[in-house]
Amino acid sequence: MARFGSPLLFIDCNIIRRQYRTLAAALPGVELHYALKPQPHATVVKVLAAEGAWFDLATNGEVDLVRTAGIAPDRCIHTHPIKRDQDIRRALDYGITTFVFDNPDEIFKFTPYRERVRLLLRLAYRSTDAMVDLSRKFGCDPEAAIALVATAARAGVTVSGLTFHVGSQVGTADAHARAIEVCGVLISEAVAHGLPPLEVLDIGGGFPIDYLQPAQAIEEFCLPIRVALAGLPKGIRVISEPGRYICGPAGFCLTTVMGRAMREGRWWYYLDDGIYGSFSGQLYDHSRYPVEPVAPHAGPKQPCVLAGPTCDSIDVIAEDIPMPELAAGDLLMGRQMGAYTNATATDFNFFPRAHMLIVNATPAGD
Repeated sequence: MARFGSPLLFIDCNIIRRQYRTLAAALPGVELHYALKPQPHATVVKVLAAEGAWFDLATNGEVDLVRTAGIAPDRCIHTHPIKRDQDIRRALDYGITTFVFDNPDEIFKFTPYRERVRLLLRLAYRSTDAMVDLSRKFGCDPEAAIALVATAARAGVTVSGLTFHVGSQVGTADAHARAIEVCGVLISEAVAHGLPPLEVLDIGGGFPIDYLQPAQAIEEFCLPIRVALAGLPKGIRVISEPGRYICGPAGFCLTTVMGRAMREGRWWYYLDDGIYGSFSGQLYDHSRYPVEPVAPHAGPKQPCVLAGPTCDSIDVIAEDIPMPELAAGDLLMGRQMGAYTNATATDFNFFPRAHMLIVNATPAGD
């Protein structure tokens, strides 16, 4: 704190490694393509590359990041279903050849590059218990899949597989299992229609982590997925796009109480980080992070309000959260803050975003 001040956001790379290895063990044989969106830090990319990860990219900036990090392009896929020609060319220039689409218009964007690309068709499967619905904005109806694959074939564009994302931070893998079963049927139907074989299935992400409530253990969560994958036709390459599960638990925020005021019988504590900063995921990602004082405090806990530093009234982190009485200068720690925090933070009101510190970038013993 004396060196960097406050607020601070720590990313612990040992936890990144632990999460990757745990998920890989829970999904044996599935290629894990880390989704950069929730935590696009270059060191995180390099740490995961050393673990053997692949990468899921969706923007030119993410393409540039992995290129600079020295990631081989054949370990990357481009998953944004809607692209400009410049986006396609940027990825192709790097060497990425696998792209995602979900409608007829997108097929014809690839006809100039038909000899170089392989497409994955994104299907919409909605999970009722997902914290973030990722099939509202993207994905075609599964009933339209065969017709779209046939349209691509007539245009000379190869569709090599299917992809879906049932949503982020889902409670159970029931939706994953149902989607995998439907995809298995579609893979067989494509063969029956004489279409090029669908050899890849991307099962997306959505793997949950603990926030204020514990999530299902990942081994238990992935069991229905493993059962469903066992029913696929032989030889299907299965990939996945974990993001939050890998990086979320690795983040810790330190923030300082700037001041306080008693309002309507409750203490309001004003912190130097808030909704426009590291806690931005509460708006954009619907997450609620565990927050607690760093130092022990005597006295009972009472409901209070934690507010961010800006002049905007929406900048409130928590209402009626139990806390001991705090004073200006006290430190609070937020946990599970590695995903959708710094990635979506701003400098609104000219309050600077948290300084990031990456720890344990080199494995112990190296």
